[in-house]
Amino acid sequence: MSYHVLARKWRPQSFKEMVGQEHVLRPLINALDNERLHHAYLFTGTRGVGKTTIARILAKCLNCESGISSSPCNECSSCVEVLEGRSVDVLEIDAASRTKVEDTRELLENVQYRPARSTFKIYLIDEVHMLSGHSFNALLKTLEEPPPHVKFLLATTELQKLPATVLSRCLQFCLKNMPQDQIISHLKKVLSSENINYEESALFDLARAGAGSMRDALSLTDQAISFGSGEVLAKDVQIMLGAVERQKILMLLEAVMEESPREALKIIEQMSENAPNFEFALDELTSLIHAIAVTQAVPDIDNQYLEHVDYITSMAERLAPEDVQLFYQTAINGKRDLIFAPDMRVGFEMIILRMIAFRPQGVIDENHKIANLQSEFDKEGAAEKEADSSAIKSSQSAQNLGKVRLQNKLDTPHSSSLDWNKIFVNLELSGISYNIASHCALVGFDDSRLSLILDKEHANLFKERHLKIIEDSLSAYFKKEISLLIEIGQPPSETPAQRAVRLETARQLDAQESVNRDQELKGLIDRFDGELDPSSIMPLK
Repeated sequence: MSYHVLARKWRPQSFKEMVGQEHVLRPLINALDNERLHHAYLFTGTRGVGKTTIARILAKCLNCESGISSSPCNECSSCVEVLEGRSVDVLEIDAASRTKVEDTRELLENVQYRPARSTFKIYLIDEVHMLSGHSFNALLKTLEEPPPHVKFLLATTELQKLPATVLSRCLQFCLKNMPQDQIISHLKKVLSSENINYEESALFDLARAGAGSMRDALSLTDQAISFGSGEVLAKDVQIMLGAVERQKILMLLEAVMEESPREALKIIEQMSENAPNFEFALDELTSLIHAIAVTQAVPDIDNQYLEHVDYITSMAERLAPEDVQLFYQTAINGKRDLIFAPDMRVGFEMIILRMIAFRPQGVIDENHKIANLQSEFDKEGAAEKEADSSAIKSSQSAQNLGKVRLQNKLDTPHSSSLDWNKIFVNLELSGISYNIASHCALVGFDDSRLSLILDKEHANLFKERHLKIIEDSLSAYFKKEISLLIEIGQPPSETPAQRAVRLETARQLDAQESVNRDQELKGLIDRFDGELDPSSIMPLK
């Protein structure tokens, strides 16, 4: 009896047996159960995610002798013929081998004839993007308005190569790459059913090597069974894939953390004895660094390195988060450059040495007074905060005093003791009304009438509705009805907006002078031949 490979033996024969792709299966099932059928379906996605499988199941659903439904019987002659690839009414065509326009015309010559024994004549065209431009042109008219007894099922791995005219005539379903956990779960089911002993960590390596393709993962599992003489063991799978023991990866990261290039190169030498795939090793290292970063962010989360959770927890505590991010960035950038190295091992070694060389704490020696420098900044910041606090308290006291004086003079005609800046900061304004008021200056206050001059450079902001908003806010502030007049012109005094710019400029100049006076910082700049970027200086809030 001939052996059936796992990828073929475990190929789903109904939608219920499919793993994943729920976003595609749901609309197909609903359409079949309600008989709302389109004449052309297009399935896209990478290799091994189920495009052709879904198309074949759909063909069985359409032509099953028990009637159109989402659950074919898989027992009638029509279902069996589709399963065995010998149905006269389901024409499965490999577009890669029939690219010429003559092939397409020959194919379409029999479209007008009804199916021999089934409900529909179905054209299942795989890798449809391989058709020539003339072939697509020959197909277009039939694809748009086929006879009612014809259905087109198209599949492709390269959607971008299909003409827009073809895409517009089809219902499109994009199949996603299979998540690793779904692949691992399915591999467990398959191996358990086949009575094959396996190690779970081996399935993780197989699923990751499958790169989102269930078919590739099953094919690699077949290979692993042969390699391991009927068993799927982690050590055998690692050798088969050219992978590296995780223990070596852990030791390598430890050497990087200890800034020991000699030890790191020694470990890589030991790894090379088994002729590993260094690109795979770099992926392992990147995944480990990711697990450490995730543990630092969310300490109680599960991760894929379950057997090394204690090590990961320890590294998460010992490494600074910025070092972990630096290692990760170095690894993923290094992978991009790996193909340019003289060989993979050299490229991998340079990535590891780069991680060690670029760690920032290796630059400054222990004699430099970093703590003193920080202390001076802290003292200066505290002093500035104390000064700001005093200024705020003084400002608040002045505002409160101003309010008392203002209330005493509200009934006094032609009062001129008023400060628009102090009034403005206490008005409940926002948006454009706030902006308009900030560019105004007070020119008069007579009993319950207040007059403002709006800077002519900002006159385009002003609308009549803004006058009412500001007027209502003034009335709430003065606790009496206020009539407001706003005129356009040149403000006779400083506006709140001009005052804010002046104060911010003064604070910025003070901050720059403070930094320029700092002797510790000056020494640090001289030592490293550095240069201070003035735009990076900001006053403390």
